[in-house]
This record gives sequence, structure tokens and C-alpha cells, in this order.
Amino acid sequence: MKGDTMGEKAVILLSGGLDSCTCMAVAQVAGYELYPISFNYHQRYDREVDCAKRIAAHFHAAEHLIIETNMDAVGGSAVTDKSIDVPDGDADRTDIPVTYVPARNLIFLSYALAFAERVGAQHLYIGVNSVDYSGYPDCRPEFIAAFQAAADAATAAATERGRRIVVETPLQHLSKGDIIRLGTELGAPYELTTSCYRGGAEACGVCDSCLLRLRGFAEAGRRDPIPYAAGV
Repeated sequence: MKGDTMGEKAVILLSGGLDSCTCMAVAQVAGYELYPISFNYHQRYDREVDCAKRIAAHFHAAEHLIIETNMDAVGGSAVTDKSIDVPDGDADRTDIPVTYVPARNLIFLSYALAFAERVGAQHLYIGVNSVDYSGYPDCRPEFIAAFQAAADAATAAATERGRRIVVETPLQHLSKGDIIRLGTELGAPYELTTSCYRGGAEACGVCDSCLLRLRGFAEAGRRDPIPYAAGV
């Protein structure tokens, strides 16, 4: 597999979390030169940027681009507005939670697409998932298909140079347990990741993201290597 892709480049949206770390491992095993992109968007759990840096270093990234943007100015999310509490997870909830950041993946993918054009990458990885996720609309296949169409129409790479940039979603239809099994098989350094919406040095273990992560490790029959608050 590596022989077919040697010399090709991939941009990976790297949040510092479990799913994006798995995408890094998938792209590396595929043989691509790795160009992760991360965002300091004034999120309350900004320690994820430090995790992203460590993950990028682990994978010997060719270049790690970190974008500074102030999505807290938009607000409307518990992730960017500290006046909105991060709720405990609710497995029975059917509405979109307050941790949804308006248009986040649309904005991040747009930056990543520009980065891919600049470095000459033909692949753009994002760890979206529509099985075990928090109900965000920008994690669904319909959104990815729409963005792909926009990318095909918006870039010089596709319209003039015949080098379409393909949005890759290798985790789209996997359960969290399957994602962890895949990442473990590929050597993803999960001990370097963070997932907690509350952003402490120890994960809270009770927010949506923590609950999904813990359930995934339980399904995979593995121990989560990151620290959790006492009693979790």
C-alpha cells in the first residue's frame, strides 16, 4: 500500500483527540507525507493544542500548521463560551447539545483545503463519525459530500490543474470501539490524546465526549491510557 502512495501528501485535521489521532495513523500507514493542521480557536479546553503538537511530533509530521482564530467571538457553544456550562453526558438525548460549535467543521475544512492546495496534497483527512458521536450536523456524510462538491468547484487544484483534493473520512461508519481497535492496531499513541470537553489535566469522565470515549475503550476491551478524575 505504501508503495502506491510514496511521495503523495495528506493534510489531516488534528484536534488532539482520539479520532484525529487515529486518522494520523491511517494516513501514515497509507504511506502519505503528513501535514496536520490544528486550531487554537479560543476553546475552553485549549490543552488539546498541546496534545496535537505532541501527536504531530510522534508521527514526524512534515509540517504542522496551527491556525489562531477567535470562534469565541461567535459564541453560542459551551466549548467557546465559559458562561455556558458543559453538561454531563446524556445517552438518551436526541437534540443537538450545547457543545456544538456553529459551523466548526465547515470553517476548519476550509482552512485545511487551502493548506492542501498550498502544499500540493491530494488528500484531506477528517475524523468525523456518524455512529458514536454527539449528534453534530457537521459530522454527517451529507455534509462531507456537500463540502467535497464545494472543494471541487472552489480550488484551482481541481478546476485548472486536474488535481482534485479528496476529503477522506475513514472513521465515518465505525463505532468508537472499532475506531479504537483500528488505531491500536496501527500504533496510534492514545496516551497523547485528550477528549474531555471540560479541559482539565484529568478527564472528567462524565461529559458526552468522555462517555463516548470510555464506552469505546470498554467495547474494544482495552484500558484508556489517559488519567481521569477520582471516582471515574
